[in-house]
Amino acid sequence: MNRPRLLLGTFALLTLGVAAGADAAELAGVLLAQAPNMTRGPGLYLNLFKFIPVVIIFLMWSWTTYWVDDDTKELNNLKFELWNSVVFFTGVLGLLLVWAIPIYPVSLTLLLLAYFVPLFIYIYMRNQTVPDDAKVLTPYHIGEVMNGLMVKMGMKAIFNRGETSANAAGPPIVFIGKSQGSHKEDPARVRAAEESRSYMSAKELVYDAVLRRASDIHLEPTTEQLSIRYRIDGILHAAEPFDRPTGDAVINVFKVLAALDISEKRKPQDGSFGAKLEGRDLEFRVATSGSKSGEKMVMRILDNAGQIARLDDSGLRPKLVQEIRNLVTQPHGMFLCCGPTGSGKTTTLYACLREIDRFQKNIITVEDPIEYHLDNITQMEINTKSGQTFATSLRSIMRQDPDVIMVGEIRDQETATIACQAATTGHMVFSTVHANDTVTALFRLLDLGVEPFMIASALTAVLGQRLVRVLCEACKEPYKPKPEFLKKANLPADKVELFYRKPTEPQEVCPQCGGTGYLGRTGIFELLIITEPMRDMIRENPSINAIKAEARKNGMIYLQEDGLRQVIQGKTSIDELLRVVK
Repeated sequence: MNRPRLLLGTFALLTLGVAAGADAAELAGVLLAQAPNMTRGPGLYLNLFKFIPVVIIFLMWSWTTYWVDDDTKELNNLKFELWNSVVFFTGVLGLLLVWAIPIYPVSLTLLLLAYFVPLFIYIYMRNQTVPDDAKVLTPYHIGEVMNGLMVKMGMKAIFNRGETSANAAGPPIVFIGKSQGSHKEDPARVRAAEESRSYMSAKELVYDAVLRRASDIHLEPTTEQLSIRYRIDGILHAAEPFDRPTGDAVINVFKVLAALDISEKRKPQDGSFGAKLEGRDLEFRVATSGSKSGEKMVMRILDNAGQIARLDDSGLRPKLVQEIRNLVTQPHGMFLCCGPTGSGKTTTLYACLREIDRFQKNIITVEDPIEYHLDNITQMEINTKSGQTFATSLRSIMRQDPDVIMVGEIRDQETATIACQAATTGHMVFSTVHANDTVTALFRLLDLGVEPFMIASALTAVLGQRLVRVLCEACKEPYKPKPEFLKKANLPADKVELFYRKPTEPQEVCPQCGGTGYLGRTGIFELLIITEPMRDMIRENPSINAIKAEARKNGMIYLQEDGLRQVIQGKTSIDELLRVVK
């Protein structure tokens, strides 16, 4: 036997002989001393009963290192370098200990500890950050693995067949039922909903909508199916529909949770229920109505745990932020927000409330419904069924020594008159009104029947706003705008080099925005500050053109002009601006 083959055999025996409990150093010395006279023996000097467990653990460790590497890359919320290093080097340490320690039971025990301890710690940590259906080594996961093996062997799956409750695999969302006519939790309604075969479909529908940042879920019946649409960033997007039997059962699940009559499918009904999802408290406002093809349902999703926007984060220009901050902190007056439904008016008013010292001021709100919860503020919700309206609530608020009053919406003459009276008697009043722009909002109050002198005395400022979708930073594309458009928009062609838009021909679906080209929304604004000359115009002979000219003279920037600022900055596109502002 030549020298290289001897060295190779020696190395192999040194590596594998420890499984037989031999002293590595002594074995190496004997082999080298007897090398010249060595002859081939019968073989099988290796104890297979000790060697095979080491090989099995080695193969398991090799597979585990690959799995941890892929898993940490996919999750993106665990420290990639840390866990790869821990799992790899502890396994290497265990193999070295098997080689170094001649006592086989001790070395095997240390190898098992070096493999399983870091692995189980990693699994525990990653299971805390993933949904229930993505957790590993849980009873359900083990059952599904066994089912897969049995199916491959031609056998029938028998594990996890009886799990139909919320504890079974599925989205990590927990529904909270509400009692009829109140906001108290009703666990019995959740238990009743869980008995439905479509309960898991209802959970998956809501979970998918929340993950896609939907603000509303539309369930619309047709002859053969129940169409599903999500309103995302103000635009409706189609989702996977249900067949009619499943769809009708899903609607019944939501009706049970919201304490609605499941036998009534023609008359309009409304209710609410809650849910918890990964530390977030969600509220669902449910409204049903009959249609030719069946019962339609719309659910508004309110994220109670969401952060209320600050004025600095709403898209306002820095100068406008300071002006609004000065206006809303005045001791008295009326500050109105105007715009169409879904333009973010209530969100802006809450951002204004955040600018006020809630510990030294008595702030009371009356809303329909309460969409955000603020500490140190008294919030009231109107109930038209019991006769509690904005006007009646305002009258009661006036007897509670308020400093600041927020009215969800001015809808009628009585509410508008009381709000104006409150603003002229030492209170700061916030409210919203449906109008296309700030000047139109003034005449909206006049149309409701409020006296011009009262509006002139009470009103401080009107903020008009819209929400435009923000271009996705991952896939937006630049382009050169046409000189004709720049000239029409009064923009200097030498200073505006590029505009941005969503991809015209996307090669693949963007993982950030899902192929829509937009991700999130921001506001565009126009602020009308009521000056003394403007008050005189309102008292004497209100004229839209005269008030617009006076506002322009004071430096008011229109919605379209503020939107162009966002376009020039690359935040949104011209097409989106023209869609929102006509």
